[in-house]
This record gives sequence, C-alpha cells and structure tokens, in this order.
Amino acid sequence: MNPAPSLRVVSHRDTDLHAAYCDYVAQVFTQADFRRWCEWRQWNEDYLAFCVFQDGRVVANASAMRMRLVIEGAHVDGWQLGAVGCLPQLRGRGLARTAMHAALAHCGDAPILLFANERVLDFYPRFGFAPAPQSLFALDWQAQPGSEQAPVLDLADPSVRAQFLRAAASARPVSERFGARDYGRTATWYAANGYASALHRLDEDVWVFAQAEDGVLTIEDVFASEPVDWPAAIGRLIDQPIRELRFGFTPERDWPQARVLGEEADAGLFVRNLAVPASPNRFALLART
Repeated sequence: MNPAPSLRVVSHRDTDLHAAYCDYVAQVFTQADFRRWCEWRQWNEDYLAFCVFQDGRVVANASAMRMRLVIEGAHVDGWQLGAVGCLPQLRGRGLARTAMHAALAHCGDAPILLFANERVLDFYPRFGFAPAPQSLFALDWQAQPGSEQAPVLDLADPSVRAQFLRAAASARPVSERFGARDYGRTATWYAANGYASALHRLDEDVWVFAQAEDGVLTIEDVFASEPVDWPAAIGRLIDQPIRELRFGFTPERDWPQARVLGEEADAGLFVRNLAVPASPNRFALLART
C-alpha cells in the first residue's frame, strides 16, 4: 500500500528536494524545465513550491512567486502562481486542489495572478480567480541597422548573470499601467530554457531582450534604470531594416503612440484580489511564471 499523500513547502534551502520538484515539472509540463534554472542558483526566497509528496515523489503542486507589482503607478506586493497541476495518472483525486488551498492560504488577501493553459481554464474560477484579457501592441517604426551593434550576451555565463540581476533589481518598471519590477530571476528561467529573445546590453544599466525578423523588431523586455533614447538605440539592436516594433509588455510608458493589434488569444491570465486596469495591457512575458 502506498503511503498517504503529504504536503510540504519546498523553498530554496531544500536543495535535497529540488530534483523531485524538477521531475514533477517535466512530467506535467512537457515544455518546461527547472533543472538548469536551479543549476544557475536562481531559486531564492521569493519562490515557494507547495508540493504534495507521495512515496518520495512530487505528485501535485502549486508554486508561488513573490511579485513586486505595478498597477496604475502604484507599487503593490503580491504573488504569482505557477506550475499548478498533478501527475496525469493521479488526476481526479483532489491533489492539485490540496496544493492550491495551501498556496492560497500562504498568500492570504494579497493580489494574486496566474497564467493558465487552455486545458484548465475552468479550474481557477473555483478558487475565486477571474479571467483578465491581455492585448498585443505594435508601432510603425522605420529604422536601419546602426554602424555599431550592441553586444549579445549569454546568461549561462555566471558573471553576465550577476550583472544582469543587479541591473534588473534597480530597473524602472517598463509599464506603469500593469507590470512588475525586480523580476530578473523569472526572466532567467526563460533564458535557461531557450525561450527568451537574444539579450543585448546597450550599456551597463540597459539590457534589452529583442529579436528582429521579417522587418519586425520584437522588444520582448527592457531592464533599464533610466529612460532609453530609443531612436538611437534601435539601430544597435537590429541587423536588418525594420518597419515595425512589437512588444512583450504594455508599452505605454516609452511608446504611448503604440496601437493595439488585438487580444493575446492564448494568454490565460487569471487574477484574484487584483483589479486589472480597464485600458489595454499586457503583463510582461518574461515576468510570467
């Protein structure tokens, strides 16, 4: 007879349990992996995994990442849930529900957001979450490659990673409408899994994830302590002429003239104890867990 499931909160200090957590993630979310992120020592005190263990394995989970949210210019402490689920062979037994209740009890009345995949959109309203639409933004922008390109750096290098995290910790929020600050360790997860755009360093305090393709420069995220001179910077980010900018965040701060392309169809944002602005917004891609 298998032992009864038991709940345990796994923190950055519980390194002996990280492998079990990584195994769980790999089985439930086939396109996600935490192993390299852990090897990079990015798991810190802001990330807690509310794991249901059985027979030495993590069989269900709901993780909570502390977030420094920015909502209509106000800085608010909150949480973002992620890696919520259960091993496929054990679904239907309430194990994910147990993990969710534990995570929500820890978060209390603080604002909470999460990004759900399309298979479980009916799960989160049972816990008081409401869907919040996300928008796509673009801007017509003609530019040619500059004579000097910004260096592209690799976060696999520990020294580069340390410099980036310092810059991210002091960066101004890329959006005052609906975004976050100091989420460098979340961004490194995307880099560790090969999901982030190329990382360009314009200078010591300006780091930009961006990629040009077919005449469109997608600026995925910007970590900068001061406003950026974008007319001068764009040419350093591209190796081909461009006609349009697209954004992985709400661009109202630096590009107020950006237009809404439409709704981000597969965003799956849900919120609890959080009033999302009525105006179009896009929570930064690299801040999503």
